[in-house]
Amino acid sequence: MYRLSWFYVLSILFCTVMVTENTVAGENLKKSIVKIYTVKTRPIHYNPWDMDSPKMITGSGCVIKGNRILTNAHVVSDQTFIQASRYGEAKKYKAKVLAVSHEADLALLTVEDKEFFKGIKPLSLGGLPDIQEKVVVYGFPQGGDTLSFTSGVISRIEHQRYSHSSIEFLAIQIDAAINPGNSGGPAITNGKVIGVVMQSRKNAENIGYIVPVPIVKHFLTDLKDGKHDGVPEDGLMVQSMENKGMKKMYGLTGDETGVLVVAVIPGSPTDGMVKPKDVVLSIDGHKIADDGTVEFRSGERTSGTYYTQLHQMGEKQVLEIKRKGKKMKVEITLTKTAHKLHLVPTYSYDTLPAYYICGGLVFSPLSLDYLREWGGAWRRNAPINLLHLLYNTYPSVKGEEVVNMIDVLPHDVNNGYHNLPNCVITEVNGTKVNNLKELIAVVEAGKEKPFIEFKTMLDKYIVLDRAEAEKTHNEILGIYGVPADRSVDLR
Repeated sequence: MYRLSWFYVLSILFCTVMVTENTVAGENLKKSIVKIYTVKTRPIHYNPWDMDSPKMITGSGCVIKGNRILTNAHVVSDQTFIQASRYGEAKKYKAKVLAVSHEADLALLTVEDKEFFKGIKPLSLGGLPDIQEKVVVYGFPQGGDTLSFTSGVISRIEHQRYSHSSIEFLAIQIDAAINPGNSGGPAITNGKVIGVVMQSRKNAENIGYIVPVPIVKHFLTDLKDGKHDGVPEDGLMVQSMENKGMKKMYGLTGDETGVLVVAVIPGSPTDGMVKPKDVVLSIDGHKIADDGTVEFRSGERTSGTYYTQLHQMGEKQVLEIKRKGKKMKVEITLTKTAHKLHLVPTYSYDTLPAYYICGGLVFSPLSLDYLREWGGAWRRNAPINLLHLLYNTYPSVKGEEVVNMIDVLPHDVNNGYHNLPNCVITEVNGTKVNNLKELIAVVEAGKEKPFIEFKTMLDKYIVLDRAEAEKTHNEILGIYGVPADRSVDLR
């Protein structure tokens, strides 16, 4: 009885110590969670010389080593003023952006006032969690001012489309509740950050996504040289090869699997190295299945782009391909991001859209941000000819972009064209133009020509009298309050 009593006492003391330690650890963790206040000012893409009115949003973040705050890019994109507050405190400190990866929806902030970081123990990054592992999400969602946390489990790990960039990366699906304001907050397992809260699926119950640690670590490693280069892309357009007849036609035998190259984007790392109708069998020694997936852990598969996206910009990658029945290895240097290889840019943040005005005709490169001006249902409401270009085409030459006539500022000089916005321009005075800079160059190099003739993708023509266009140029800009006939980057 005496020995049992001591054992009982020791057990009580041990449990008390453990509870105290867990309480202290929990308090330290809470102190590392930050609320972010961002004032955003977005450009109006259908009036690219104008800015929308400022809007305030809130988000979350966490302190990591180096007096840095890790959060989402979409929390701070297009910011004009940022503040941060600590857990349990009302004071707001002025913050600034250190680096942003819009493609991976990640950002780093800091606060110059060192008082902000006193008493805060930076959080550490963990590893990629297992399916069904428990996770806790910390942040400041709408509906209250104090710190909130929700718990759940890891439901799925695979590639998903990041809504901020419209690019697919590895993502972790969780069933913990995520609401507006949670964005940028940490997802914690065993006291370590295993991801950054990113987005939730609309019209679904408790399906949320976080940016996983491998993507976060890639971002942080990228910044070690003091600049952000981004996540590389190989530039291959591929399709699955699950049909037996197709595999036989392109020379796949036995247990060989892979994907068929249908196009190589000009100017990409694989341009001149890989050809259409090549079959890609493996990436860096990792076998590609006929559906285009690769195994990233035992029994777990995701998109074949996974092993490309693990690389830093400028690194080498080895592709094993089969060309006309012959196997070979191709080494490429990864030098381009997905954003720079798309015909229609997938995102445009923290920058003003490019534009050019001639005779009241307003030209601007087509972008996803322009299409989003049609609101939440833009996939249904935006012009179908522009949506087709977004979904179904890729550059045919290096530097190609879609030159869109986004608007007509009505005047006598452009009479007859007032109802012709959203015409894609392919030629000027019989010369093919591949981007806005080329359009401007052709227009301004043809001063001796009495007319300016624009040809559209639908083989229609828009003709301006050059002398009248030049004569009324400043008048049109003045009538519509346009400060200059072109964006700053084109002046």
